[in-house]
Amino acid sequence: MEAACEGAGRGDAPEEKEKQHRRRRPEEPSGGMGERGAAGRRAAAGAPPGGGDSRRGAGDAAHPPEGGDFRCHRLQDSLLSSASGYSNYRGILNWCVVMLVLSNARLFLENLIKYGILVDPIQVISLFLKDPYSWPALCLIIVANVFALAALHIEKRLAVGSMSEHLGAVLHTVNLLTILCFPALVTLAVTSITPVGAVFALGVHTILFLKLFSFKDVNKWCREKRQAKAARTRSAAGSQKANGNVASGAVAYPANLTYRDLYYFLFAPTLCYELNFPRSPRVRKRFLLRRLAEMLFFLQLMVGLIQQWMVPTIQNSMKPFRDMDYSRIIERLLKLAVPNHLIWLIFFYWFFHSSLNVIAEIMQFGDREFYRDWWNSETVTYFWQNWNIPVHKWCLRHFYKPMMKKGAGKWVAQTGVFFASAFFHEYLVSVPLKMFRPWAFIGMMAQIPLAWFVGRFLQGNYGNAAVWISLIIGQPIAVLMYVHDYYVLNYEGSQ
Repeated sequence: MEAACEGAGRGDAPEEKEKQHRRRRPEEPSGGMGERGAAGRRAAAGAPPGGGDSRRGAGDAAHPPEGGDFRCHRLQDSLLSSASGYSNYRGILNWCVVMLVLSNARLFLENLIKYGILVDPIQVISLFLKDPYSWPALCLIIVANVFALAALHIEKRLAVGSMSEHLGAVLHTVNLLTILCFPALVTLAVTSITPVGAVFALGVHTILFLKLFSFKDVNKWCREKRQAKAARTRSAAGSQKANGNVASGAVAYPANLTYRDLYYFLFAPTLCYELNFPRSPRVRKRFLLRRLAEMLFFLQLMVGLIQQWMVPTIQNSMKPFRDMDYSRIIERLLKLAVPNHLIWLIFFYWFFHSSLNVIAEIMQFGDREFYRDWWNSETVTYFWQNWNIPVHKWCLRHFYKPMMKKGAGKWVAQTGVFFASAFFHEYLVSVPLKMFRPWAFIGMMAQIPLAWFVGRFLQGNYGNAAVWISLIIGQPIAVLMYVHDYYVLNYEGSQ
């Protein structure tokens, strides 16, 4: 009996070992299919794909998972919670774009049904020319060369020492003031100049003012360096900071005072002068053609949107203004905000990306940072520092830092920059319209308390939303104010 039991025990031992060996042994591939072969064997045996007995319930503890871990939950936040750290909202962004396209398509279709096709390319020419035999805006642009050449000859006299620094500063000041005053007086006096033509001419003179101001300052800094280090040779002067930290063989002061150098700077897409600009190695023809195509397309798109969408909305806003119907005024303001903001965004891309890159590519100008990520602005100050880099660099280099060096506080210097910007905004609007209405000036100066409020009380996404709201709502307010005043002054009084 005991021998039989022992024999049975010895006979069962190999079977138990074989079972344990099978449990420990990884499943062998079947027909070279690997795991798929194992899954096929389980399926043939009636087992579920995940392994185990198909009759086992979810709570059956007789056959636990390997490792004995029953958990399927862990400590985690919902994706839309800020604590989750999730940031891939590409699908939501695409949804917003689709909704934006559909909503604006409806508005565009409604506009076509109500007004028909209003786009007229011939009318665009009349915006620049009132009299086909009188071209005052073009004449003003040609005359601008006189001021540029005057600045160059003043600098040449200062470089050789035949003119004192004081006299040179006086002549530069007179030249710069004339650049701003002369086209303004011509615009106000000549009746044949159109508002659009005047804006274009005054814009060219404003850019010339900023460029020649920088030209004057940099050459003055070079003279100061030369006087402070008179023992240095001309080749050593090429490594001065004012020359852009360039290598030997680059242009050094006063060899930069040539017509070629001046006009390269005047046409270059920058407002800050250097003796040696960074240059790209070649002209990329495909890149240039793409940017040119964008320029033509977006220019036509802006003109079409203005004629088809903005003009009817503005015309329909005059009656609520006359009647002082505030609810209708707000409704028209919100209706104008959408096309105005869309046109502003298109203008930004057309000018700062397409147009400036075309100029830079033709001239092989290497610094292409014309804008930064202003759309992520969480403060008003960050927006103004990053949406127009050429102007920001000029203000920082020739206005803000000199004021700080003279002892002005940071707040005073920032206020001065906003004041100068407000002046030029008003200059480019009031003078072409031939009426003084300080709405642009007030709008720019209002950025100071707005910047303080947003920076103090709103952070992160709330600050970014406040910046977008100020851009979307602020501009159409100024547009309606100027159009209303211009309409009353030029049309309502004559009826």
